[in-house]
Amino acid sequence: MRPLKIAIDARLAGGSRAGGVESVVLGLAYGLSQLTDGEEEYLFLTRKGEDGWLRPHLSGPCRVLEGPPKPWPAVNWVQIRIARDHQGVGGAAWDRIRSLPERVRVPLYVSEGTIEKAGVDLVHFTFQDGFMTDVPAVYHPHDLQHLHLPQYFDPQILLYREVVYRTMCYQARMVAVSSSWIRADLIRQYGLDQDKVWVVPLAPVTEAIEAPSPAELGAVKEKFGLPDEFLLYPAQTWPHKNHIGLLEALALLRDRRNLRAPLVSTGHQNAFFPAIAARAEQLGLNGQLRFLGVVSRRELACLYKLCRAVIIPTKFEAASLPLWEAFLAGAPAACSNVTSLPEQAKDAALIFDPDDRASIAEAVERLWNEEGLRRDLIERGRRRVADFSWQRTARRFRAHYRRLAARTLSEQDRELLAAPAGL
Repeated sequence: MRPLKIAIDARLAGGSRAGGVESVVLGLAYGLSQLTDGEEEYLFLTRKGEDGWLRPHLSGPCRVLEGPPKPWPAVNWVQIRIARDHQGVGGAAWDRIRSLPERVRVPLYVSEGTIEKAGVDLVHFTFQDGFMTDVPAVYHPHDLQHLHLPQYFDPQILLYREVVYRTMCYQARMVAVSSSWIRADLIRQYGLDQDKVWVVPLAPVTEAIEAPSPAELGAVKEKFGLPDEFLLYPAQTWPHKNHIGLLEALALLRDRRNLRAPLVSTGHQNAFFPAIAARAEQLGLNGQLRFLGVVSRRELACLYKLCRAVIIPTKFEAASLPLWEAFLAGAPAACSNVTSLPEQAKDAALIFDPDDRASIAEAVERLWNEEGLRRDLIERGRRRVADFSWQRTARRFRAHYRRLAARTLSEQDRELLAAPAGL
């Protein structure tokens, strides 16, 4: 029997603007490249001329499959009639969608033939914007944030997500998610069969990066003009990442506790960043803040080592890669009590309410002042993340690829498919 060919959707521009999605693709590249004990071929589908960020991470059974340039050329525009009553699908998101004109066209991308010509047996859509194809598919929607926080989305984007996510979920042979919370949410919201939705936990991408040397740490500290002690929050400046809530908590600590904890934040500064910058100025916090924008993965690894603690005040998350990365780097952490994060953190991080500034402030104060707590969290974090690696994630996915393609399963495959997901 010929080798099983799996296409991995990697049609991203790179440069960390895709945030967690890019980290997932890089993690898969790292993990699948190590699977030299099988007969599979992994073809990472990229846009022409936009694969420089990925090629250095591919080896072994992995290689690039170059598709056409951006934009993806074949689009099937579907005209959607917006129901004006509240029968059927409801909720705040659909209330916003109903503000659109009665008939709206939504693009559904269809395959232009690259994976079919390559003889691909299965395609893994690693992010939400997949395309229609007759090739059996694994779809990775990550989460349904738009249904829970519709106020952060334009009605047209809400409609696009609903049409594309639902269509891709129904097309797929398997829907992959990173936590049991997201799995339950998808089954409830979209009525998916329980046997179709599988949890495959992710892992820290910094696993693939060698520990920084003291010289590298010093160079990064000097390059960015960092203080000796600081909090770290790696996240794009999306509204749901709750930078403003964190800034207000820092101002509260300054005013009530005379505690001025410097904050360093990394990640692409998107259209919401001016609102964050304006709030920082109103609060008089500019002297405490460093917004570094996009940094290299090696620089980020250094920041995890240099920081006093990691703080993650997000209002919604499928699973937090920065939380895994903090645990792996030995940085004590605190995170929100939303979605899957308490399940992910267990007892290895402080947990707070992201909508309560005092709750965030209390977590920051404890991380900043209690040395014994930091030592305890560091040890618990290392134990917690020890069971998660990209090689294990890749082996789980390989077992699913073989299962979906009706290939022979090894004993390890059967054990991985039967084992609890652990998140």
